[in-house]
Amino acid sequence: MLAVVIAAACGPASAVRMHRSPTPLAAIQTSPAPSAEPSPTPAPSHVFVIVMENRSYSQALAGRYTSQLARRYGLATNYHGITHPSLPNYLAMTSGSTWGVTDDGFHDLPAGGLGAELTKASVSWRAYMEGMSNGCFRSGYPYALKHNPFAYYGSACPPEVVPFTKFAGDLTGDIPRFVWITPGLCNDGHDCSTSVADGWLAKTVPTILATTAWKDGGVLFVTWDEGEDSTNSVLTLVIQPDALARTSKVAYNHYSLLAAIEDRLGVPRLGEAANAQPMTDLMPAPS
Repeated sequence: MLAVVIAAACGPASAVRMHRSPTPLAAIQTSPAPSAEPSPTPAPSHVFVIVMENRSYSQALAGRYTSQLARRYGLATNYHGITHPSLPNYLAMTSGSTWGVTDDGFHDLPAGGLGAELTKASVSWRAYMEGMSNGCFRSGYPYALKHNPFAYYGSACPPEVVPFTKFAGDLTGDIPRFVWITPGLCNDGHDCSTSVADGWLAKTVPTILATTAWKDGGVLFVTWDEGEDSTNSVLTLVIQPDALARTSKVAYNHYSLLAAIEDRLGVPRLGEAANAQPMTDLMPAPS
């Protein structure tokens, strides 16, 4: 089978051979298609997403800065990951389906997903990958391909997927309407402590909140891919400029996040997002 060399997610500068589609395409779930019209949005707005790693709700709140954000902005207290391990959760967040994937290996999925949907709708977007130094498929630690869902759709590295080193410069220019951020394997909490991950958020989030793109009706979501308790609970924060503390006990998951993103950007919902609650109690439309 055709093989590509990609970075392993478990050590500095190491690499492993990953084969295309250990799961035959015939066994993969049906390709999700846009199937629900978004709620109307009064004006174009920007959406930022940061995905952290492997903390249950209470564990994530142990971070000092994270807990400050939770007290000040929108807090989903009944939010859960879709499954385990990481990859199917990232796919759920960006296509409305896990595609039947139950591991973190490389799967040659059909072209599509949120990035392709935004491109087709002429909505500007960029995904920033910390540690990505040699493209989507050949970058070493701390980058992890399994945390870059955009590379799985069509087995291609979209030009909108770039190293995180470009992020600071882009914030001073024309910021894309959709911004996705994947920290490296230490800063996301996968390989390092909660305090390290919390410190990274404390440095990164204020740079987003200082932008006009966020201040003018934008929204920042901070979520974790999966929890470590029996219910797969994760913390999800909805950070908006009105700075009103809101708490929701509604049952949400990664499909809810995708629905919220697509509604805010004005594109149809993909896959299971069509039937998900879009977190409107935590993110009233900007006026």
